[in-house]
Amino acid sequence: MTKYISKLKNNIEYIYKKNANTPRIALCLNISINKAEKKAGIYSLMSRLLLQGTKNYNCEELANEFEKYAIDFSSELFPNYLRLKFVCLNEDFSKAIELMNEVIKNSTFEEFEKERIKLSGEITAELDSPRAAAMDAYCKAMFENHYYGNSLTKVLENLASLTKDDIKDAYEYILKSGKKVLAVVGALEKDDVLDKIEKTIGSLPNSAEGKFEIEKPELKEVKKVETLRADLNQAHIIKGWSVPTLGQDDYPALILLNIILGACGLSSRLFMELRDKKGLAYVVRSTYETFKLAGNFMIYIATEPKNIEVSLKGFDEEIEKIRTIPVSQKELDDAKNNFIGKCAFIEETNIQQACAYAKYAVLGSGFEFSQEIKEKVKSVTPEQILDCAKKYFNDKYVLSVIKP
Repeated sequence: MTKYISKLKNNIEYIYKKNANTPRIALCLNISINKAEKKAGIYSLMSRLLLQGTKNYNCEELANEFEKYAIDFSSELFPNYLRLKFVCLNEDFSKAIELMNEVIKNSTFEEFEKERIKLSGEITAELDSPRAAAMDAYCKAMFENHYYGNSLTKVLENLASLTKDDIKDAYEYILKSGKKVLAVVGALEKDDVLDKIEKTIGSLPNSAEGKFEIEKPELKEVKKVETLRADLNQAHIIKGWSVPTLGQDDYPALILLNIILGACGLSSRLFMELRDKKGLAYVVRSTYETFKLAGNFMIYIATEPKNIEVSLKGFDEEIEKIRTIPVSQKELDDAKNNFIGKCAFIEETNIQQACAYAKYAVLGSGFEFSQEIKEKVKSVTPEQILDCAKKYFNDKYVLSVIKP
């Protein structure tokens, strides 16, 4: 295994990692998003339309090219960056990079109306899920009047008013102003790969840090949102707090706090107390979500409507325990092993590794952040977990409840 980190002629930072004896090569290109969309939904529709036809291929022809060469190509949107990635057989790398170049430079967004209708239908179907609806309400409250709060319902409200020019203008701005990072993982020789990359991705607009115009969101008070739906027989509850995000000092401790409290399934505190001992739910867990500017820590439970108050009391009891009693060294060591094991699992393939490198680099933490954070997690103490719980599980939170 060898790694090589440098820059293309247009200032795009890249990493090439050689994994010998792997038949498929993976490439991930991330482009930062430096300002909020003018209307919720523009970026979502933009990322979908990138694969719906170019100047030289209509939608069907482009799909046929990917299928013909067994190239797994996708465009994905995240709040702080646009990701374009592919996996292909080693012998088809030239064709894959050629098609990526075509998509990036020559997308026509011709299937605009079709994709808008399709996206509307998909969002409507997703919001049929009570959990998704509770999360949507939570997101809007946690990030009220902020770009991160552009939830599914906000996108749905705006879709009809979007134009193709909105999409094209947004894409051109992101392509010109965004920081671009590239990660390639595979068995091909570095020089062969980079020669093809320089001729394609190397001719994109220069990578630039750009003027970051998204402000850090703040949660200044308690917010409670209750939604009633006649078709439900369960209540879905989400309670969450604003916390630091990746790269900040408390990030390693928050990772472990999440695992201990509710992210490791059967052995987590919430699962054992609220499901096993009290029989309140089949599903109960915690989630630690991170963006470039903010993080949020959520607890979720699906329970019978009559158990709403006792479930919330159970949340409070478990939070109070972890705020006042240091975790045992064994529980902490188990959480560390859980995290290290998950990292190995989610960084197993070439594309998983490429996506991890590119994600952390575009967010400003560097290509090697994944390895660095493992070392930092190993050194977290019970006192740091206690300190984090005291600081962040405070009286400023969002509570979203959807019930019959």
